[in-house]
Amino acid sequence: VQLQASGGGLVQTGGSLRLSCAASGRTFSSYRMGWFRQAPGEGREFVASISVRGSSTYYADSVRGRFTISRDNAKNTVYLQMNSLKPEDTAVYYCAADRFTTVQAMSAILPDYWGQGTQVTVSS
Repeated sequence: VQLQASGGGLVQTGGSLRLSCAASGRTFSSYRMGWFRQAPGEGREFVASISVRGSSTYYADSVRGRFTISRDNAKNTVYLQMNSLKPEDTAVYYCAADRFTTVQAMSAILPDYWGQGTQVTVSS
């Protein structure tokens, strides 16, 4: 599966952004999907994940209650709605896909497939 992330940009503290990740191929609905981020000088960090049908989600503590992951299998797209953004959310955001992990386990692995990343910058 090939992934293409979009929707990043510059936003003020407290603002919102919605990231999208479009997937190619007819097997999108068989992949658990996730979002990760990497701030300058930092390692890649898990943000959120979602099950194949969207019925189960999992979030990092740092974003729980502010971010929402969702998917539309008819459109081969996964979304990340980000509200109440903080400067510490500034990072390059990557979508990822994995066929065999669980939603929760995706927080601890490197998924098999990655998108190219989209920059999110939150100004104070």
